[in-house]
Amino acid sequence: MSIIDHNLIPQDLDSFWMPMTANRNFKENPRFIVGARGMYYTDSSGHELLDASAGLWCVNAGHYRPEINKAIAEQLETLDFAHSFNIGHPYAFNYANRLVKHFPESMNHVFFTNSGSESVDTALKIALAYHNVCGQGSRQRLIGREKAYHGMGFGGTSVGGLVKNRSAFGALLPGTDHIRHTLDLERSAFSRGLPEEGVEYADDLQRLVELHGAKTIAAVIVEPIGGAGGVLLPPEGYLQRLRDICTENGILLIFDEVITGFGRLGASCAATRFGVTPDLITTAKGITNATVPMGAVFVNDTVYDAFMGMDESGIELSHGYTYSGHPLACAAGMATLDIYEQENLFPRAATLNDHWVDMALSLRDHEKVIDIRCFALVAAVEIKPRAGEAMLRGAEAAKLCYENGVWVRNIGDVLVLSPPLIISEEEISHIFEVIGKAIEQIS
Repeated sequence: MSIIDHNLIPQDLDSFWMPMTANRNFKENPRFIVGARGMYYTDSSGHELLDASAGLWCVNAGHYRPEINKAIAEQLETLDFAHSFNIGHPYAFNYANRLVKHFPESMNHVFFTNSGSESVDTALKIALAYHNVCGQGSRQRLIGREKAYHGMGFGGTSVGGLVKNRSAFGALLPGTDHIRHTLDLERSAFSRGLPEEGVEYADDLQRLVELHGAKTIAAVIVEPIGGAGGVLLPPEGYLQRLRDICTENGILLIFDEVITGFGRLGASCAATRFGVTPDLITTAKGITNATVPMGAVFVNDTVYDAFMGMDESGIELSHGYTYSGHPLACAAGMATLDIYEQENLFPRAATLNDHWVDMALSLRDHEKVIDIRCFALVAAVEIKPRAGEAMLRGAEAAKLCYENGVWVRNIGDVLVLSPPLIISEEEISHIFEVIGKAIEQIS
């Protein structure tokens, strides 16, 4: 790692309103990341940190990949920007053609966005517009799930199920509802892989169908594995049951794969990994290895063809973004996909699964640990809250991990893990050893 340039460290911290951050607390004791290589960050004190979070679920191929940097630089020399409104550039088409080959057979169309939040709002709008095109404009209701995170757009926040993300913004979109979450500590704590109990949670969707009427519901959106809610695993058969209920009632099923897409679960996406194909898939994060902001919505043939078969000529869907399919993002995405293919990174999480799960579950006997949820290269270690001080132990444990050279994200009292796919078994072992020691040290 290069010598730290301390001139980089800002003297005035007030101008930047940091997202999803306790700004006053951070600015009292700021921590700055100034470099990254492979599996490691470097902070402003020169302290190296093993990245157990892949940045924010997104640096799947590891930090500083020269191949991606070169592709971005070369694209800048050729075409810095062209939009996609009634004019095109070849890079977006070529990239889309490559992407769809890695997703389920019927998902043959890509709508480019710039983030996971945009992908979710785009998918929800496509679902609503689809039913209008099909002459079923009464289908306006959107169904999410408790404890779910679907980004920060109005649509994603409305179908999301995290109270803190919703409470400050009023009623949000009308007509949304939520099915029950799948977290069941009484029956499924410390499951090895997917919980065997809980497929019946999917039947909560049938309850909403009976409550609202199927002909009022446009779409259901779920994370195959919940991320920001604390790693919620789908019980065996759960996703297929959701698929069946949606099919029976003419409801579109959307998988939010912003986290699970691009190798996190040992396949290109959760739909492939679990053998359940939705109608739309939202992605972002790992799509460019976090180098250039980008997202994508994968759309099946049935939905796409409904728009292309409209009687009216002209714009089929009045929706899009200035930077949809940005040339630099496409270049970064193409180079990232090259790495995924050449290094065989999509199945890598599956090959590491046994060691990952073994090491995660090695913490199960600690008196302060109340659950461990793990699958492929994602895990959550849930710490028993301190009496009268919920959500403090997790922050304290994460701080101790940082001090001992491991970057771990805490969501309240849950330590959430999602390392780059290039991680070694030795690094996996080290992460959980550091976490174990941190949990022992907290009061």
